[in-house]
Amino acid sequence: MRILVVEDDLEAQRYLVKGLREAGHVVDEAADGETGLTLAMSRSYDVAVVDRMLPRLDGLKLVESMREERNMTPVLFLSALSDVDDRIKGLRAGGDDYLSKPYSFAELQARLDALIRRRDPAAIKTKVLVGDLELDLLSRTARREESSIDLQPREFRLLEYLMRHQGQIVTRTMLLENVWEYHFDPQTNVIDVHISRLRAKIDKGYPRPLLHTVRGAGYMIRAHA
Repeated sequence: MRILVVEDDLEAQRYLVKGLREAGHVVDEAADGETGLTLAMSRSYDVAVVDRMLPRLDGLKLVESMREERNMTPVLFLSALSDVDDRIKGLRAGGDDYLSKPYSFAELQARLDALIRRRDPAAIKTKVLVGDLELDLLSRTARREESSIDLQPREFRLLEYLMRHQGQIVTRTMLLENVWEYHFDPQTNVIDVHISRLRAKIDKGYPRPLLHTVRGAGYMIRAHA
């Protein structure tokens, strides 16, 4: 997806943009409402994430201006203003969804996917494939060849993240932030334990392993060695 992020808190902006890019999206960012509106009107986006309180042009006016110009890009408001009246104002201004801060990045991703599905049901993949390994995102099941694989919820999230980044090195930091939603190193072997369990479930008994450790860098899932 191509996503526009309009957020004036630079630390919050960096966190959000980094997470979206690591999830494979193309992201443009703006730190004020006027720049955000200019980008929204001059480029094509699948969805926009807009803070309510912005300098130069607030988020409500930004979205109202987009709708007045018949720009129907789906908009997710992201704001510390969480009262019912604030959410109503955001939706009435033309927003399609409203998520209060602090938020779960996983929930934000799910809401963005939902907005895209409403606009184009075919735009969101429901299955991810790596060689003969298939992950069904709707039924939350996994199969390799004809055998089903029993995964715990965290293992499913870990495998999904790896498969969405197939052929790429995935670092421990990426996994901590995007699978465990930690923004610090807990100084535990939680990743090693889950990788070991996942490797046993998806590779044991098969002649060609899919999950690889890249020494000193992280992990990679790929169809061919």
